[in-house]
Amino acid sequence: MMTEIEFLSWVRGPGLQIATIIFVAGIVIRILEILLLGRKGNLAEAKGSEMSGGFRTILSRSVPTPSTFKRSTFTIVAGYIFHLGLFLVIFFYAPHILFFKDVIGLSWPSLPTPVIDATAVISIIALLAVIVHRFNNKVLRYLNNFEDMLVWFVTIAPLVTGYIAFHRIGMTGPTLLAIHILSVEILMVVFPFTKLMHAFTIFMSRWYNGAMSGYRGVES
Repeated sequence: MMTEIEFLSWVRGPGLQIATIIFVAGIVIRILEILLLGRKGNLAEAKGSEMSGGFRTILSRSVPTPSTFKRSTFTIVAGYIFHLGLFLVIFFYAPHILFFKDVIGLSWPSLPTPVIDATAVISIIALLAVIVHRFNNKVLRYLNNFEDMLVWFVTIAPLVTGYIAFHRIGMTGPTLLAIHILSVEILMVVFPFTKLMHAFTIFMSRWYNGAMSGYRGVES
């Protein structure tokens, strides 16, 4: 049985390497699958620009229309809160920036620790509110499946374990840190093979729809 230091060493070494390989390879394979599908040649005369149509749709679809916002206010607001919060915690927490510097050689200014701490709490609350809403809504509850629950769990786990590790709640520092890193690695392994992949494909699909509409000279 591993000691807590051996456990931490494993998740920071072989565990991280395995997770990174699966994460990168999975994303590359999924994107190649989409690109290799290709598309039929458009024989009609171009009435607009694919380039401008693609960019316009990426921007326009990133902001909900008034009717969509009115119809799904809670889902949209909660979604933006936890997506933004997750982004800030991942990329603007000082220890995370040091990790990225070790990996890619780049660094950038961090946000104050109390801000990151509060952001993590707000993101956790938003994710909890989302799952409660899904179970309280008759339609969303019916549409829930195992993948939805898995995606929710692996998304909230790094935030919760990171918060617990930072505040040293319940266990020793090395064990809490190891559990946090392991939760991130599980997220990385699951990421390419679930709906989480939308983080990469969402802009590809918006570009494609907008480019096709732009070619035909219509709005998307």
